[in-house]
This record gives sequence, C-alpha cells and structure tokens, in this order.
Amino acid sequence: MGAIQGVGVDVVDVQRLKKVLEQQGAYFVGKVFTDAELAYCQSKKNPHEHFAARFAAKEAVAKAMRTGWSGAFRWRDVEVVNEPSGAPKLILYREVAEALANSQLHLSMSHTENTVVAFVVIEKGGEKD
Repeated sequence: MGAIQGVGVDVVDVQRLKKVLEQQGAYFVGKVFTDAELAYCQSKKNPHEHFAARFAAKEAVAKAMRTGWSGAFRWRDVEVVNEPSGAPKLILYREVAEALANSQLHLSMSHTENTVVAFVVIEKGGEKD
C-alpha cells in the first residue's frame, strides 16, 4: 500500500452548471470534457447532471494534485469513465498522466438532483488497476 499524496473534494450545484452549459455551450464543453465524456453525458436523460459529476471529479483531481492552475493540470487530461459495474474511474492523459505516473487515483462521486460531490485520493506508489 502506498502513501497518500493528495486529497481533493469538490461540490457542484447542478443547476448552476446547467446554466453554464446553456450560456457557453460548445466552448465550455470543448474546453473541459473529452469526446467520450461528451458522448456519454449527451446520451443521458439529464445530461447536465452527468456533466456536473464529471466537472466535480476533475476539480477534485486538480485540488488533490496541489499544483494550482499553473501546474500540469489540464481539464481534458482527466477523463471520467464508468467501469462495467458502474463505478467511476479516472483515465489520465498527457501532462497529468506524467505527473501522476507512479500513483493510483481513487474516485468517489455522489449526487442528488441538485448537488454533486466528488472525492479523490491520490496514492503514491499504489498498485495500478
């Protein structure tokens, strides 16, 4: 078992994110979400709820990395997918993947109709899935 390198949590107001999606549309989605996340969220009955969950997870990763926005973190370098069981999983790309190459990330998300929370633990030296 590895040592905890960072912990991050984020809470998102679902209706607030829905307004951002309505106002900024393709610009916001293209800046923050991967093509796979876009396809997944848009396939759902209430896409804004799923976008909010993924946004919260990405924010939680950024907080757990503790590098700030000037560091290695880029929105689209963090992707949230679902395991066959439905459990959320993080896939990392480019600079974020390099920065966390010897780490395992653990993600937990929960949401209601109005609020999403995401919690991330970065474990240094943890075994990869």
